[in-house]
Amino acid sequence: MRSCIGICLIYALLGCSLYPDVNKDPAKNNKATFQRDAIDCAQAYPEAGSGVHVRQRINCMNLKGWY
Repeated sequence: MRSCIGICLIYALLGCSLYPDVNKDPAKNNKATFQRDAIDCAQAYPEAGSGVHVRQRINCMNLKGWY
């Protein structure tokens, strides 16, 4: 049980650290644009029980120029 919780915690930390936060376009590299794009991706890919939505949202942000 403890090892399962530990593995889940590690995956959660890695998933959060891989979320893109810098845009390729300097004009779009600001907090307002980031929040707008993040909300757009969150609405496009709603939360799924399996956690696949996190990878989909990261890919969505990558398509919008965030890395």
